[in-house]
Amino acid sequence: MLARLFVALQFVLPQHLITALIWRVARNRHIATKNFLIRHFVSLYEVDIEEVKLSVPDDFASFNDFFIRELEDGARAIDANNNIVSPVDGTVSIADVIQKDSIIQAKGIDYSLDDLLATDLEQAKAYVNGSFATIYLAPYNYHRVHAPFDGELIAARYVPGDLFSVNPVTVARVDGLFRRNERLVMHFKTAFGPAVVIFVGALNVGSISTPWSGEIRPRKNGVVDVLDLSKATRDVSKGDLLGWFNMGSTVILLLPPGACDWDGDMQPGTTLRLGEAIGQLL
Repeated sequence: MLARLFVALQFVLPQHLITALIWRVARNRHIATKNFLIRHFVSLYEVDIEEVKLSVPDDFASFNDFFIRELEDGARAIDANNNIVSPVDGTVSIADVIQKDSIIQAKGIDYSLDDLLATDLEQAKAYVNGSFATIYLAPYNYHRVHAPFDGELIAARYVPGDLFSVNPVTVARVDGLFRRNERLVMHFKTAFGPAVVIFVGALNVGSISTPWSGEIRPRKNGVVDVLDLSKATRDVSKGDLLGWFNMGSTVILLLPPGACDWDGDMQPGTTLRLGEAIGQLL
């Protein structure tokens, strides 16, 4: 009952206004306020602060700075074998094959490649009958996103949209959530063909950032933005930083057919850590 009410409220509440308010609160630099928020968050979610590079809470100017925290060097080992690695700390929502051009969101719910990518049909065709993985980042997770493979960044597009929550309760009940929500779509050229890493925005995610674009603030309407890559590091290696969520969300990986076999452990609910092997390249 409560789950249905939570989902129903998201259809009527001003998602972007709520998210904008959270954006402001998370960037409050009043020392007592930001320290209270950080300490309360660490306690509530039992965040492991031993692996954080800076001192908690004193070295963080705001709650958001803590949320996008860096880890100590060497805190995550990047698998060096011929594997796809997890781009994040998170939990597997689902990892499977793409049925023609249809991606499974949850039991009884799917959405199309074309809608997800918001691009021309030819680009979407590259992933027909390919593979996908959807990984959920809970609030307590490390929220930086890293390259799951070696490749060349060839395009990046910001797609405006809704800001539904991406927690499991909402994903199981909102039809086509991932193609409705705002997202940043990164296209790569790799040794195994084209590949995509998608940052999906969500309720309370104040923005998505990359090292080269700066902060991308959410907006509900408008055209798809083709981002300027002139300042981007185009050639990336497994483990390189791609960007980060300012508050929590979801990452989706798309691979072409015949590129990869997901590991047997890639089952819904499996906990992942950045850099661990999640699939073998073929």
